[in-house]
Amino acid sequence: MRFRNSSVRTKVTALLLSLAALWAFAAWVTLREGLNLVWVAVYDSGVAQPSETLLVELQRERRLTVVAMGNPSADRGNLRAQRARTDAAAAEFRRLAKGGNVQFAADAVLKRRIDDMIRQLDGLPKNRSLVDGGQSDRSKAYDSYTTVVDSVYRTYDALATLDDKDVARDTRTLIDLSRARELLSEEDALLAGALASGRLTVSERARFTELVGVQRFHKAEAVIALPDSDRAIFERLERGQSFTRLRALEENVMQSSRPGGLPPIGAEQWRAATEPALAELQSAILEAGDRLIERTTPVAAAVIARLLLAGVLGLVAVVASIVLSVTTARALVRQLEKLREAALELANERLPGVVARLAQGEKVDVRAEAPPLDFGPDVIGQVGAAFNTVQETAIRTAVEEAQLRQSIRDILLSLARRTQSLVHRQLTLLDVMERRESDPAELKDLFRIDHLATRMRRNAENLIVLSGASPARAWRRSVPMVDVVRGALAEVEDYTRVTVLPMGQTALNGRAVGDVIHLLAELIENAVSFSPPYTMVQVGGQVVASGYALEIEDRGLGMSPDDLETANQRIADPPEFNLSSTARLGLYVVSRLAERHGIRVSLKASPYGGTTAVVLLPRELVMESGDEHPEQETRPRLDRRERGAREIALVGAPDADPLPVQEVVPVPRAAETPRPAPIAAEPAGPEPPAAFTPSGLPFRVPQASLAPALAEEPKGGAEPEDEEDRSPEDIRKIMGSFQSGTRRGRSEAAKLLGEGEDNL
Repeated sequence: MRFRNSSVRTKVTALLLSLAALWAFAAWVTLREGLNLVWVAVYDSGVAQPSETLLVELQRERRLTVVAMGNPSADRGNLRAQRARTDAAAAEFRRLAKGGNVQFAADAVLKRRIDDMIRQLDGLPKNRSLVDGGQSDRSKAYDSYTTVVDSVYRTYDALATLDDKDVARDTRTLIDLSRARELLSEEDALLAGALASGRLTVSERARFTELVGVQRFHKAEAVIALPDSDRAIFERLERGQSFTRLRALEENVMQSSRPGGLPPIGAEQWRAATEPALAELQSAILEAGDRLIERTTPVAAAVIARLLLAGVLGLVAVVASIVLSVTTARALVRQLEKLREAALELANERLPGVVARLAQGEKVDVRAEAPPLDFGPDVIGQVGAAFNTVQETAIRTAVEEAQLRQSIRDILLSLARRTQSLVHRQLTLLDVMERRESDPAELKDLFRIDHLATRMRRNAENLIVLSGASPARAWRRSVPMVDVVRGALAEVEDYTRVTVLPMGQTALNGRAVGDVIHLLAELIENAVSFSPPYTMVQVGGQVVASGYALEIEDRGLGMSPDDLETANQRIADPPEFNLSSTARLGLYVVSRLAERHGIRVSLKASPYGGTTAVVLLPRELVMESGDEHPEQETRPRLDRRERGAREIALVGAPDADPLPVQEVVPVPRAAETPRPAPIAAEPAGPEPPAAFTPSGLPFRVPQASLAPALAEEPKGGAEPEDEEDRSPEDIRKIMGSFQSGTRRGRSEAAKLLGEGEDNL
């Protein structure tokens, strides 16, 4: 992939380098073929000739060793002299095989075989000491020398791996003939040792018979594979007197019927037959090797001549290709660079400029923004013409897409405004019906419908946010944070599962109240929706160093770390809205609302296994209640949901000690608790003191609104009657007094709220 994405210059350079490498490889193959033929002479002088001499000396030492072990009383002077000749031949082989010419020409296999052969030669002194000390029998001594000889032939096998197939075939044939001579030498040593000991055992007779058969087979196969001139020489040698007499003696030994006894021939008779045969076969093999070397010399010269001719012509072709490629590539690159600059200008300057102008509502002329480019009539020019079409189509598509997006936003905004107007009228009508209705069951249903309409209003505002506009709801004055949270709860379906923790003495700037209520409602709705129905969602807030932090924690299944990272990234950096991104529509609305006021929203894992949403309001949006007069400045007209929540909080407060509203966990809507029907006459009672909580609600004074009859102490210290003993009239009087106090509290609160009637 990297090479595919490389520049034209890089590709042309790589092509030229590959062409030069191909020429060098062809030249090296031809040169190596010639060198292999030349190295035949190096192998012959450094490995083959000294190893042939060493091989003959090892074969002679093997024969003398088994003869001496067969007749311990015989003189061993010949054996000692032969060992000296063997050591001299081994030293000469080490010197030539480890020389610079052989080590340079030899491959890894040949070097390994030579090292193995030298290790076998280094073990000869140990084998000799075992023989001289009587610690080895004739069979073991015979096998030890045969092992050394086998290492010599393994070295020969490595010499037969030349590239020229004819030379390699002739080399393998000569090695097979040499192996046949080695088998004949093994026959000679085996039978000579048996004749010296005076008996030929059954196993020795079987091994002798096996050696004769293998020797004859190897020799016959090798002679057939020789060239015609060499084959005639070996066939005459096979028909000669020495080999004829040798075959007759071999037949006599194999046909002898006296197992374990002496063979029917004498030691001198056997030696007189084997020595001439071995000498003649060795001479014929060496002469054939010399002729092979002579045949390889002219072949090597012809190969080198072809190498020079092919190398010069190939070099000329490579140079011509380089010159032609460089000139062509240079012209091609210049045209492509011009085309690239035009494409970059379109992508980086003209097309973004067109999109920006379209976003500002300007009209764009497609032909003026996409002038045609002229690159000539060649193939590059045709590509340039195609690029002209592409850039014109791209600009036209950008114009159409911008118009389509603007149309979609206008449609969303129009639908949202219409829906918002209808929902507002519906809420107004429901408010009138709620005030007029006194039946608790009917009032409960009206409150449910009212709550559904409030949620519909939030969905309509979602469309307004998606269209890029601002919702119509706004406040001019600050609102206590607890009332902001209540307003958000009023827009959540399953609000009864939400627990509101203390919020502190903090108020929110009026310009951000509507958007924060909407933002919190979206987050609380998600928390309630994605947690089991039997769990609760907690909403709490506190002042922090950089502002005010609200935490919304659920106890659902939670989100994976990857999903949390993706959601936080989407909130922090909201993408361009498109019609396909509907899976996370709530997060998009939250991100837009947060971006509008500099609010930071982040999601994290909850210790309970769910998810916690942290909303950090900046310091410029919040203020402490001590910085202002709540009863005069921070009391805008509230939504019906908020008024209902405050009424319930007021009614449910204990009679003993008045508590701030923030310490009471209120039900956020009054829809689930129908308002009591008004009574005809209110019992007279003292007016409550003009004291209010930080949330703007009046403090309750114990027994301040009770009827006089209820406020009297029981006479005689009698205990009050049980609830079960009260009559219906007593219960009616108690509830009437209760409602009277409630109505008086609402009337006092309404006087303070009258100043903010136009803030919705």
